[in-house]
Amino acid sequence: MAEPGPGGDNGETCLTESTAYVIEGGVPLRGTLPVSGAKNAVLKLMAAAVLCGEPCTIGNAPRIADVEYILETLRDLGAAACWIDGHMLSIHARNLDWDFIPLEAAKRLRASFVLLGPMLGRRGKVIIPNPGGDRIGRRPVNVHVEALRALGAEIDYKWGYYYARAPEGLRGTELRLAEASVTGTENVLMSAVLADGRTVISNAAAEPEVDNLIDFLNAMGGCVRRDERDVHTIAVEGVRSESLRGAHVDVIPDRIEAGSFAVAAAITGGDVLLAGARPDHMQAFVEALRQTGIAVTSEAGGLRVSGRPPFREHRINTAIYPGFPTDLQAPFSLALVEADGVSTIKENLYEDRFDYAAALQRMGANIHVFDAHTAAIYGPCRLHGSQVEIPDLRAGATLVLAALAADGISRITGIEHVARGYENLVDKLSQAGARITEEHSPCLSQSNN
Repeated sequence: MAEPGPGGDNGETCLTESTAYVIEGGVPLRGTLPVSGAKNAVLKLMAAAVLCGEPCTIGNAPRIADVEYILETLRDLGAAACWIDGHMLSIHARNLDWDFIPLEAAKRLRASFVLLGPMLGRRGKVIIPNPGGDRIGRRPVNVHVEALRALGAEIDYKWGYYYARAPEGLRGTELRLAEASVTGTENVLMSAVLADGRTVISNAAAEPEVDNLIDFLNAMGGCVRRDERDVHTIAVEGVRSESLRGAHVDVIPDRIEAGSFAVAAAITGGDVLLAGARPDHMQAFVEALRQTGIAVTSEAGGLRVSGRPPFREHRINTAIYPGFPTDLQAPFSLALVEADGVSTIKENLYEDRFDYAAALQRMGANIHVFDAHTAAIYGPCRLHGSQVEIPDLRAGATLVLAALAADGISRITGIEHVARGYENLVDKLSQAGARITEEHSPCLSQSNN
C-alpha cells in the first residue's frame, strides 16, 4: 500500500510503496499470534449482503487487499459499503443501480465471480467477467454456470463476459454439483435463497466457510439447512425478497492463516499460541502436524504449537474438506523439508500448486516435482537466506515462513500477493520475535494540484 511522505514546496506529495520483505532467519517465534477473520469467508459474506435491501454488518473482517477490492466493486454496483470500525464492515444494498461487474475487479480478484449468484437472485440479471485470480492451474466456473442454469438462469458467454439473466425468476430444483466446489456451492446458495420453491444441492462443499455463509443467510431471514446425515447435501427453501432483513455476522477465524502460523512456530523451533484458532476447523491439518512430531494442544484462547526439527517424514494427500486443505500443502512442505526421510505431497485438487518449489530449492531444499500433482521432499535440509520472488498468495506465505527458518538474510519480492490474504503480517510476526522489515521503493511524487 502507498504511504504518504513529506510534501515538497511545489505542492506535491511523496508516495512510497512496499516492494519487498527483508527477513533475518533463525529466530524461534514465541508468544501469541492473533488469527484474523477468514479471507475465504468474508468475501462471500460481503457478496451475500447484496441480497438484502437493509443494512448488514460483518464483524471480525480482515483488513486485506481482497476485502478492499470487493468493497470497491459493491460501491460500483450502487451499494453503500465501508468500514465502520477497526474490523467491522457495513454494507447497505438498498439501491443497486448497476448490473455490470467491471473487468478490473475480475482481474484483481477471482472471488468477484461469487457475485453472480446474489445478483441473479436479487436483480434477475448481471454481466460478469470471466474470473482471474492466482495462477494455480485450471479452475473452471462451469460448476457455477451449470448449477445456476438448473435454477432457470439463462447464461451466455461472449467476449470474455458471462451474460446472466432470469427473466421468469429462479426456480427451486434438485441438482448435483459436478464437483464439490466451495464458491460454486456458495453461488447456488445465494441464488436459491430467493428462488421460487425448494432447492436441494447434493455434492455440496462442507467447508466451515460455507457454514459461515449459511448462518448469515439464515440470520437475514433465509431458510438454509445442511443435512445432518449427509454434510454434502444442503436444502434451501426459497423466500420472497421482502422477507429478508438486515443482519449481523462475524467472520470465522482463518484456518489457513492459523495453519501457516503453526508451521512457522514449528520450523523455527518456537512456541506460539494461535489466538482465536479453531481446531475443529483444522482436524486433518492438526493430525498431520502431530504425525510429523510437532506438538499441538488446544487451549481456551486457541491453539498452541511448538516444535523442534528434525521432524518425522510424512505423506499428505490434499482433499476436499474435511480432508487436508490444498491451501496448506505449500506451508506444510516446510515441515517436511525439515523432516528426516522422504516425504511426499499429492495435490489432488489443482494443477500448478508447486510453483514455490523452485524458490525453496534455491534456499537449499531438496524437492523433486514429478508432475503437476506430485512432489517428493528429501530431508532434513538446512535452508539458507536467498532472494526469491512470490508467484501467488499461498506460495508467498510459504516463502516468508521459509525465510524465518533459514540461516542468514532473505529478500522476498512480489509481496503484493501476500497483502491480498494476510493482515498486518509483518507486525504480527515481529511481535512473536521475527526479524522482518518492509523495504520501500524510492519516493514518487504525486501532485496535489
